[in-house]
Amino acid sequence: MLMMFQIVPMMWRPQRPSRIVDMPAVVNTFWLRKGYEGLTFFGHILAPTQQEADRFNAGEKGDRMSAAMKNHEMIHLRQAQACHDSWLCFYLLYIWYWLKGLPMNRKMKHAAYLLNPFEMEAYGRMYDLSYLKRCEHGAQEWRTYARMSSKQRLQIYKNNHK
Repeated sequence: MLMMFQIVPMMWRPQRPSRIVDMPAVVNTFWLRKGYEGLTFFGHILAPTQQEADRFNAGEKGDRMSAAMKNHEMIHLRQAQACHDSWLCFYLLYIWYWLKGLPMNRKMKHAAYLLNPFEMEAYGRMYDLSYLKRCEHGAQEWRTYARMSSKQRLQIYKNNHK
């Protein structure tokens, strides 16, 4: 299990997103809130348990859900490539959109997370296992969501989750 002092090196000298082919899953309970299965962290997938890490690492060789979960996190890698090939730019934008979405939490639980443009693309494409091949140089769909208002994104979310 990785503790706080063990993940600092991942942040200190991370590889550029374009140089990462596959993100390994490692166990870390420090950064993950209850209920979350994984988190993309500077070229690694943080998982709350060894069982979850094993599911991520199985990827396409595992069941459909394992493949979709891995695909979701790998879409975040492609998004970081689209953000000037920079983890820092990706995380700053991610936090910016999350903060902008906080007022929507009054209308829907976890709206700041679920209506984040990066998450909307990742959740919307996670079961499309060929998506990563089509966006080899960076996933760009999040930009379309980013141009929408929070209310428009909420409406899309509701339409997709009826």
